[in-house]
Amino acid sequence: MQEHYTPADIEAAAQQKWDQQQAFKAVEDAAKPKYYCLSMFPYPSGKLHMGHVRNYTIGDVLSRFHKLNGYNVLQPMGWDAFGLPAENAALKGGRAPAEWTYANIEYMKGQLKSLGLAIDWDREVTTCKPDYYRWEQWLFTRLFERGVIYKRLGNVNWDPVDQTVLANEQVIDGRGWRSGALVEKREIPMYYFGITQYANELLADLDKLDGWPEQVKTMQRNWIGKSFGAEIVFDYDEASTGVAGQLKVYTTRPDTLMGATYVAVAAEHPLATHAAADKPELQAFIAECKSGSVAEADVATMEKKGMATGQFVIHPLTGAKLPVWIANYVLWGYGEGAVMAVPAHDERDFEFANKYGLTIKQVYMPHAYDDNFSSTEWQEWYGAKDGSLKTINCGKYDGLDFNGAFDAIVADLEASNHGTKRTQFRLRDWGISRQRYWGCPIPIIHCPSCGDVPVPAEQLPVVLPENVIPDGRGNPLARMPEFYECSCPKCGTAAKRETDTMDTFVESSWYYARYASPQFDGGMVDKAAGDQWLPVDQYIGGIEHAILHLLYARFFHKLMRDEGVVSGDEPFKNLLTQGMVGADTFYRELADGQKDWINPADVEVQRDDKGRTTGAILKSDGQPVVVGGSEKMSKSKNNGVDPQALIDEFGADTARLFMMFAAPPEQGLEWSDAGVQGAYRFLKRLWTIVHEHVAAGSVAAYAGGELSAELKALRFALHHTIQKVSDDYGRRKQFNTAIAAVMELLNTYGKAKGSDAAARAVGQEVLEAVTLLLAPIVPHASDALWTALRPGSELLDQTWPKVDETALVQDEIELVVQVNGKLRGQIKVSKDAGKDVIEAAALADENVQKFLSGAPKKVIIVPGRLVNIVA
Repeated sequence: MQEHYTPADIEAAAQQKWDQQQAFKAVEDAAKPKYYCLSMFPYPSGKLHMGHVRNYTIGDVLSRFHKLNGYNVLQPMGWDAFGLPAENAALKGGRAPAEWTYANIEYMKGQLKSLGLAIDWDREVTTCKPDYYRWEQWLFTRLFERGVIYKRLGNVNWDPVDQTVLANEQVIDGRGWRSGALVEKREIPMYYFGITQYANELLADLDKLDGWPEQVKTMQRNWIGKSFGAEIVFDYDEASTGVAGQLKVYTTRPDTLMGATYVAVAAEHPLATHAAADKPELQAFIAECKSGSVAEADVATMEKKGMATGQFVIHPLTGAKLPVWIANYVLWGYGEGAVMAVPAHDERDFEFANKYGLTIKQVYMPHAYDDNFSSTEWQEWYGAKDGSLKTINCGKYDGLDFNGAFDAIVADLEASNHGTKRTQFRLRDWGISRQRYWGCPIPIIHCPSCGDVPVPAEQLPVVLPENVIPDGRGNPLARMPEFYECSCPKCGTAAKRETDTMDTFVESSWYYARYASPQFDGGMVDKAAGDQWLPVDQYIGGIEHAILHLLYARFFHKLMRDEGVVSGDEPFKNLLTQGMVGADTFYRELADGQKDWINPADVEVQRDDKGRTTGAILKSDGQPVVVGGSEKMSKSKNNGVDPQALIDEFGADTARLFMMFAAPPEQGLEWSDAGVQGAYRFLKRLWTIVHEHVAAGSVAAYAGGELSAELKALRFALHHTIQKVSDDYGRRKQFNTAIAAVMELLNTYGKAKGSDAAARAVGQEVLEAVTLLLAPIVPHASDALWTALRPGSELLDQTWPKVDETALVQDEIELVVQVNGKLRGQIKVSKDAGKDVIEAAALADENVQKFLSGAPKKVIIVPGRLVNIVA
C-alpha cells in the first residue's frame, strides 16, 4: 500500500478495474430482491454542474449501499437530447444540433465516468436517436387511433418573426426572447394528449405513493385541481346581441348566482367577435388582449382590463339583463371562455367592478358578527364558503349557508334546463405540437382525401434528418420537400407529412421504462424485463420537476399499461427531491446600472478572525467587488463551480464526500471551499490510519476472545455505528449523519488502538467496517483501502457489515451527573449497580463535589441515563 493518498492514481485504477470486470452490469436475477435506482437524466448542455454531481452521487450512494446488502441493482443513465437549446446553439455556432448534441454527450459522459458512478452503461439511451423515438411514435399512433391523442385549434404564444410557438417563459415583456418581436396570441392546429381523461386516476393514485414527499403530492393535487361546481347557462338577449344563443360558464360558486352582475368573455369568444364587427375601439382592445401571454400565472398578476360590448345575457333565475364585457383575464380554451362575475364575493371581480364602476351586489353576510360589508374595500370574509355566512338579498334563497344555497340554486337551474352539477379539473389537456426542428417528428400524414392518417407501424420511425442547420426562420422541416412529401398509407395519393415535432417532455415521460430493455426491437419495453425491474424503487431529482415531468411520467405509465406494455399503475415507488446547490455571488455595477457577475474562482474573499466575510477583491486587478448573497448556482449569476476542476484537484471522492456531508439530500447545500478542504483532509487522514495499521503487519479481524474494557468499549462504538449508519443509509437517507458517525468512530479508534494481538484484531475489524460503511460515498478510496486490508479479495464482492448484538451488551454504563439540573460530571458504573452504589459514585465524583457544600437534599436517579443531585 502506498504511503500517501493520491486520488488521481487511485481513482483511475479503480475505474479501469470496474470497467474490465463490467462490475455494474445489471442482469435479470429473480433470486435476489431488485433495486432500481434512477436519477433524472441530464440534458447534454455541454458540461456537468454541481447540481448534477449532487443528484447522481445521491443515487450512486443508494445503489452501492443496496448492492452491498444483497440486492440486484439497476442504475442506468441516458440523455434527454432533444430541445430548443440545441437549436439556439446551432444558430450561434452554425452547426447542426445533432453534431452539437453528440459532442456534448461524449464530453459529459466522460465527466460522469470520472465520478465513479456504478452505472450500467450498456443500457444508455439517447432520446434523439431513432431507435428510441421510434417507440414513442408507435405509441402516438395507437393513442391517436383511440382518441387519447387528438387535434384541434389551440391558443399559443406566436412569434411572428421566428415563426414559432413560444413557451410562456420565452415571452419577456410581451416580446419574443430571441427576436424581440411583439408576441401574438394565435390559434393554430395542435395535437393534444387527453391527460384529462386520466385526471381522476392521477388524483386518486397519489394516495398510493407513500414513498413520495407530501409537498410534491400536494403540488400535484393542486395542479390537477378537482373542483365541484355547476355549469350555468345564460340565454343571449337577442335584442342586444342580434343572434340567438346561450353563454355557458363553469363556476365553483353557483351559490352566489344571485350576486352575478355581469359576465366576462375572452377576446376570442364569438360574442366578442360579433360585437366588434363595426366598433374599431373593440377591435383594438381585442387585438391588445390577443397579444398577451396565455400563461395562467401571467394572467393572474397582470393588470385587469376590460371593455363593454353593449350586449347582454339573461340571468337564468331572475330574468335580469347582465352586461357582457370583454376582459383580458378570461382565457379562450379554458372552459367556454366565459366567466360569471360576482364582485361582492370574488376578489378579482371585485377589483374589476370597482375599476369600471360596475354593480356590486352583496348576497352573503356573517352569522356571528355585524355585517360590515364595504363595496370599496375587499375583506377576506367576502369569499368564505363555510358555515360562517348566510345568504341575503337572494329572495327565496335567503338565510341559507353555502351548502344549502348551492343545492337549492342548482336544483332550480336543473329544473329549468339552465344548469347542472359538474365536476371539473384545473388540469388541461397537454398540447405537444412544436413548430421546431430538433424534436421527435409527429407520425401523421395529411392526405387531401383521407384526412390525418397515422404512419403505419412498419413505416416507423419517421426519421428526423440530422444534417439540418436552423436559420431561425421557423421550422426548417416545413421548407424541406424531401422530408414532408410522401404518399398516403391508405389511398396512395400524394400527401404531406406533419412537420411539427413533439414537446420534449414526451421523451422524458417514458425513458425510465426503456432502461429495462434498451436494445429491445419488438416494442417500447420487453414485457418480461419490465416486470422484472419496474416500478423504479428510488427516483431522484429536483423539486422543480414536481409537477409537469412527474405528472406526465405518471400519465405515460398509465397509457403504456393500457396498451399492455407495462404492468402496475405507477412508475416511481419512492421519490427523493434533492435540494439546490448554492454559492456566493460577486459583481460590479456597470455604467448602465446592469450587474457584471464575477465567478467565485476569480475572487479573493477577505474574512475577519472569526471567518466572517468582510469583503472581496478581483484577483486580476486587486480592486473591490460587491459581495452578493448566496444563490443557486447558475450561468446567469456566474457563480457555478466547475466540477471537473474540483475532481482534477482533489479527486471525485472528495467531491462526493463533501456533497453528502454538507447537508441532508433534501435540503439546500451551500458551497464551501473550506468544506471541500475538510473532506480532502479527512480522506488523507483515513488513508494514513489504514496505512499505519497495514504497515504493522497483516492480521485477521476480531472473531472472539477476551478483551479489555477499553477494547469492549471500542467494539461497542463500532457496532453501534454500524447500526446507526445502516439506518441512516437505508431508512432515513441522511448521509451527513452517517459520515459524522464514522468520523466519531475513527476518533474513538484513535484513542483506543494498541499493539497487542487483541487490539490489532479489533482494529482490523473497525477499519474493515469503516471501509465498507464509507464505500457507497467514497468508492475509489474504499476499494484501495479494502485491497490493502484484505489482499486478494474484492470490495464489491463483500456484504454490508452486520451488527454483533453481543458487542452492544455493556458491562459498564455511563451516566451523566447533574447538580440542580446542570451537567457537572459523568460516572461509569456496573450495568447491574444498585441505587446506593450509583448514588455513592455520583457524590464521590471529583468534579461533582466542587458544586456541593454539604449533604444533598435529594438524589434522583433515572435508570440508565442520569443522576440529578438537588443541593
